[in-house]
Amino acid sequence: MAVSNSTLAIVFLVLGGLAVLFGTVLVFVGPIIIDDQIVKNVQINPKNELSYTMWKDIPVPFFMSVYFFHIVNPDEILKGEMPMVIQRGPYVYREKRWKDNITFHDNNTVSYMEYRQYFFEESMSVGDESDVVTIPNMLVLGASVMMENMPFPIRILLSTTFKTFNEGPFLTKPVGELMWGYDSKLVDFLNTYLPGMLPSSGKFGLFAEFNNSNSGQFTVFTGQDDIRKVHMVDSWNGMKSVDYWRSEQCNMINGTAGQMWPPFMNTESTLPFYSPDACRSMELVYQRSGVSRGIPVYRFVAPKTLFANGADYPPNEGFCPCRQSGLLNVSTCRHNSPVFISQPHFFEADPVLLKTINGLSPNEDEHGLFIDIHPETGVPVNVSIRLQLNLLIKSVSGISETGKIAEVVMPMIWFGESGYIDGPVLNTFRTNLVVLPMVMEYMQYIFIGLGLVSILGAVIYFCDKQIKSKMRDQPCTDVDPSSSASEKTPLLQASAS
Repeated sequence: MAVSNSTLAIVFLVLGGLAVLFGTVLVFVGPIIIDDQIVKNVQINPKNELSYTMWKDIPVPFFMSVYFFHIVNPDEILKGEMPMVIQRGPYVYREKRWKDNITFHDNNTVSYMEYRQYFFEESMSVGDESDVVTIPNMLVLGASVMMENMPFPIRILLSTTFKTFNEGPFLTKPVGELMWGYDSKLVDFLNTYLPGMLPSSGKFGLFAEFNNSNSGQFTVFTGQDDIRKVHMVDSWNGMKSVDYWRSEQCNMINGTAGQMWPPFMNTESTLPFYSPDACRSMELVYQRSGVSRGIPVYRFVAPKTLFANGADYPPNEGFCPCRQSGLLNVSTCRHNSPVFISQPHFFEADPVLLKTINGLSPNEDEHGLFIDIHPETGVPVNVSIRLQLNLLIKSVSGISETGKIAEVVMPMIWFGESGYIDGPVLNTFRTNLVVLPMVMEYMQYIFIGLGLVSILGAVIYFCDKQIKSKMRDQPCTDVDPSSSASEKTPLLQASAS
C-alpha cells in the first residue's frame, strides 16, 4: 500500500521536531559531556592510558640545543678591553625523560622522581663535540669574584694555587669536555680536601650534574578530587617553599612542574611553574591564539618582568642583590658562584648589557621562550624554553689571573629545550581530545539544521495543499450558456409577435 503524501509530510514534521529537540539538548548537554571526558583524560590516573602514559614516560621528542659564546680576544680582555664573542652551534642533544619511584597518596597527590639523559645528535648539529671553543674558566674567574672580599693573603694563596695547577682565566677545550666534564688536577684537589665545594664530585663540566640525574622529588596533585589542581605542585623535596631568596613571595613554590597544566584555560590564564634548575617559580603570560599541528593553541611567553630587577619591578626585590634588569642572580643556589641566568643574547634585558659585549644580536624569533598549549586540556603541543648562562668576571687584586678585566656579566652558553607532540601520540591526542569534541559540537547544529529543514518542508507542503484545495472548492464566475439562452427567449418571442 502506497504511503500518501499527507502521511509522509507528517512523518517529516515529527522527525524534524525530534531532530531539533535532540540538537537543542546537545547544545546544553554536549559541553558537559565533552568537559567530563576531558576531566577523565587529564587526571593523573593509571586507569587513563593516554594521559598517564604521556605524563609518566613523556613519549614526545625533546631536544636540547646548546650554543657556545666563543671568545675571540681573550688576551685583550685581560688588558681591560671589551669582550668579543662569536656564537658557535647548535650542538643538539636528544633528551630522554621518564618518571620513577611513583607513589600515590591518600590526599590525591602523587610523588615521583624524574630522570633525564642526553644523547648527542650529530645529524642535527652544526659541528661535533670535538669542536674547540674558548670560554671563561669558572674555577678561576668565578672563584676570584667569590674571594674578592677575603683578606689579601688568602687571595695571594688562591692565585698561587691556580698557578700550581696550571689553571688560567680562560678555557680552550672541546665542546664535549666543556659540557660533560674534563680532567682537572685542581678539581681533584678540591674534591679531596674541600668536599662539597663543587657541584660535582667527578669531572667538572657545565652540564656534568644534569646528565643521568633527576630534578628532585616532586609531589603534585592528581586532580581526582579537584581538576583545577591537577599537576599543581604540593611540595618539592618535601618542602612547601625554598630558602634561596630574601622574601616569602620569591621563595614560594607555585604552579606545576612545568610539563602540563590544569585544563579549561582562557586568555586571562597564566602558566606558573617551579624550575629546580632556576631555583625559583616562574610564570608565563598569554600572548596570542593560533594553531599548531592542527590543534588550536594559546601561546604563552615570558613577561618582561620575569627577570626584571627590584628597582624596575618591586616584587622581584627578593631575588636581589640585583644588577641590570634581565639578569637573575642564582648564586645563592649555585654554591655562591657569581652566576646569572637571562634570556639568550640578553633578549628583553637592559640595553646597557649589549654595550658591554661585542657580538650579541637578540631577537624574539630566535631567543624568546614560549609554550604553545591546548587550552581545553592544558597539554603543551609545542615548547621552546631558552635560557642563557652568564658569569660575572672582573679584576680582583691579589689574583693575577684576573689581570685588568673590566667588570662585565659574560655570556658563556645559551641553550634551548624544545619538544612537540608528533606521530601516534599526536594522532591519538587530536582524535580523542580535539576531533571527537569538535564532531559532537558540530552534530548539535547539524541536527537542529536538518530538523528545521524537515519542519519547513512539511509546513510548505501543507500550505501548498491547502491553497490548491481552496482553489478547487471556489464557485465559478464565468457566464452560464444556458442562462444566456433563456434570457434571449422573450426577445425572440417579442419579435415574433
